[in-house]
Formats: sequence, structure tokens, C-alpha cells
Amino acid sequence: MITTGEEHPEPAPTPRPFDDERDGERRFQIHGVTWAQYEAFRDLFEDRPGLRMSYLEGTLEIMSPSSKHEMLKKLLARLIETWATEREVDLRGHGSTTFKRSAEERGAEPDECYCLGRSIEDGALEPPDIAIEIVLSPPGVDKLAIYAGLGTPEVWLYRHDALELFALDGGRYGPIERSRFVPDLDVAGLAAYVAANWKTQDVRPFVDELRRQRGG
Repeated sequence: MITTGEEHPEPAPTPRPFDDERDGERRFQIHGVTWAQYEAFRDLFEDRPGLRMSYLEGTLEIMSPSSKHEMLKKLLARLIETWATEREVDLRGHGSTTFKRSAEERGAEPDECYCLGRSIEDGALEPPDIAIEIVLSPPGVDKLAIYAGLGTPEVWLYRHDALELFALDGGRYGPIERSRFVPDLDVAGLAAYVAANWKTQDVRPFVDELRRQRGG
């Protein structure tokens, strides 16, 4: 049972067993979790950086990523950061930083996230400009609803070998063809490269093509 330092411990939340395992990826949902309990879970697992936690209005999902998930994430991040370096774009990465808002009852740890021309300090409430999620198995909570409550301007979902981009507008996400922060980035080409090369993690052909496009 999790306590929050109060005189009476809070009732234990109701667990739900792992209900999806795909490519070695596992998800576990616990319902009836208070905000204090969510933060206690977060502190409990802070030494397990491989786990991802998502919280939405009383439901906590803990996801254990597979090797494929992490390899896709790593290659995608390398390519985005390589593109930014080659194009001299001030894109700053914040990895899987935890973002949360108690008033909105939302918390998330993206697979990768970026800010354009700014950095986020620890404990700050502002979200990243871009949050990226690798989706191999269906999440048990609505991730877009979480990011909307956090105020994240863009969410990129890599699923089915494609990148789907969503922009926040009026509290809801709508699909977009290109990022508003990095409009020159060819997201379709990026996704195709990841799908073809995630096992080898080779970025050299990608770099060569970027430099060829620049005539360098």
C-alpha cells in the first residue's frame, strides 16, 4: 500500500494485469490512482529510467519498452539531431523528461522531446515544443489527451513505419503534414529511413544525402 505521509494511508488502487505484449513491449494499467500516489510511483521508479509512465485522471500506465522500441527511438532521435546539426537549426533535446500538471491530472514521459531555441529547466511547467512517441502496441490511456492537457504544441507518433504529426489547436490535436517548428524536415523520408535501417542504426547514408542536397 502506498502512503503519502498523512495520518491515514490512501486506499490501494485497483491493478489491471498486463494486457498487451507486442515485440517484447509490455503495458500495465492501474486504475483509481490519486495524484499523490502517481508521484509516489514516479519517485519509486526513478532509478528505472527504461520504464515510461503515463497518467490521466486516475489511470496510471507503466510501459516496459522492448529492444525494438528503443532502437527505433534511438535512430529517430539520431536522425532528427543530425538533420538539425547539418541544417544549423537550434533544436534542443530533452529525452524522456517527465512532464506533469496536477491541476490537469496529467503526466507523461515522451520517448523523445525537443524545444526550438530554448531549454526547459527542471521543475518548470512549460511543455516541450515537440513530443515524440514510438507506438508498437496500443496504449491503455489516451496519450493525445495527456499532451493536450500539458499544452504540448506538437506530438509526433511513429507507428506502422510512418510518422504522424499532430498540432494543438483550441485544446484539440489535428493532423498536419509538416512540423510548425521544423517545416523543412522531410518527415515522410525520415520515417522511411527509420523503418529500413533501425536494425543497423547506420546514419551515414542519411548524412551523405543531406550534404548532397546542400551541394557539400
